[in-house]
Amino acid sequence: MKTVNTHEAKTHLSRILQEVSEGEVYIISRNGVPVAELRKREQKERTTVDPILSRTVLNYDPIEDLANNEWGDID
Repeated sequence: MKTVNTHEAKTHLSRILQEVSEGEVYIISRNGVPVAELRKREQKERTTVDPILSRTVLNYDPIEDLANNEWGDID
């Protein structure tokens, strides 16, 4: 974990971001007081099945048009 002040973070942002993408963690301080932590963002797995939605069962074709008797009364 590395600590930098705000001026150094602004001056060397590209280098810091490259190191963060490689796994380094930075603490950014203002007047010696830590104000932010910069770390690599973990990518969510986009193809995992949601445990709640996976139990949903559709008993109809959601893109099929409704029959006239399924519309109900339209005023």
